Amino acid sequence: MTCFHNYYKVCCFFGHRNTTLTTQQYDKLKNTIEDLIVKHNIKFFLFGSRSDFDFVCHKIVTEFKNKYPFIVRKCYTCRSETCILESEREYWEKIYSNLKKEKITLLGVEEEIEHQTKYISGKASYIERNKAMINDSDYCIFYYDENYRPKMRTYSKQSVLNYQPNSGTAIAYNYAKQKHKKIINLIKL
Repeated sequence: MTCFHNYYKVCCFFGHRNTTLTTQQYDKLKNTIEDLIVKHNIKFFLFGSRSDFDFVCHKIVTEFKNKYPFIVRKCYTCRSETCILESEREYWEKIYSNLKKEKITLLGVEEEIEHQTKYISGKASYIERNKAMINDSDYCIFYYDENYRPKMRTYSKQSVLNYQPNSGTAIAYNYAKQKHKKIINLIKL
């Protein structure tokens, strides 16, 4: 477990890969995050990657850094993932923008965390990463719809058989419940 100062609390975020928030949900999320900062001593915010919900939460927390400069964004990465440290963000944005011939905005964080099983957990390393984030958190904010099902997939490029993959958000939600974390599900607010 990553050691954070005992006085401060930690919050992580999980949501379905493709998520579109209504204006009302966005406002509730923003109010919830600010409430956690002001009333519940949240200083550390943990992010994974690859979900629209993570990007929205990162945007909100980044906006709050102007008002609450003590908050810290940490990114937990899986195999083949990386994050940009805030101190290097501007440099890499210029490089990528020049390469792509368009303005590229990268997500900046103050620290990257590589959990113990990052390089040995295989294709589904995101599940182990999510568990590490939950273990290190006091609060977990979810955008979890119990009726959501990921798209059907084939077993391999040569296979004609399909299967229903598990939702990573559902797995994380059930793990957080099992670990008795304080769960805030935006869908239920």
